[in-house]
Amino acid sequence: MTVAYRMATRDDATALSEIGAQTFTDTFGHLYQPEDLEIFLQNHSPANWVKELGDPAFKVRVAERGGRLVGYVKLGPPHLPFEPRGEAAELRQLYVIEEMKGQGIAHELIQWAIERSRDQGADFLYLSVFTENHRARAFYEKYDFEPEGTYAFMVGNHADEDIVMRLKL
Repeated sequence: MTVAYRMATRDDATALSEIGAQTFTDTFGHLYQPEDLEIFLQNHSPANWVKELGDPAFKVRVAERGGRLVGYVKLGPPHLPFEPRGEAAELRQLYVIEEMKGQGIAHELIQWAIERSRDQGADFLYLSVFTENHRARAFYEKYDFEPEGTYAFMVGNHADEDIVMRLKL
């Protein structure tokens, strides 16, 4: 079955909510107290997705296989605690469900995010990644993202150290 790519619509809010929450929980859930994880996962609520999908400042591209969403990438305005250089875009999330990893989906999604950021006139594309997420860090480094600094990423009341990375476009 082929993977198809398209822009997300408000009709995708529930599926995006489920992918975001499930992927985060599968990857990092064991690190947190249940109450902290529950607070954090509210960020992935369908209502939040409907709001962002209706906001022209956000662009979300989805990967779909057999009518089922299997991954997505979200671009938005910079909100990380850093001083962006020049015009900046931010890669807010790039998630691929576990069973579809290693099939080129993340590559297609990151390529779209880089090109879309360039098309929007951004000089830099920023993102943040958990310091202990070595797979994701290596992935972004393949695309020439460089560390910019660290900050406290909050999951409920739990602070993790995330690395802010940037790509010169």
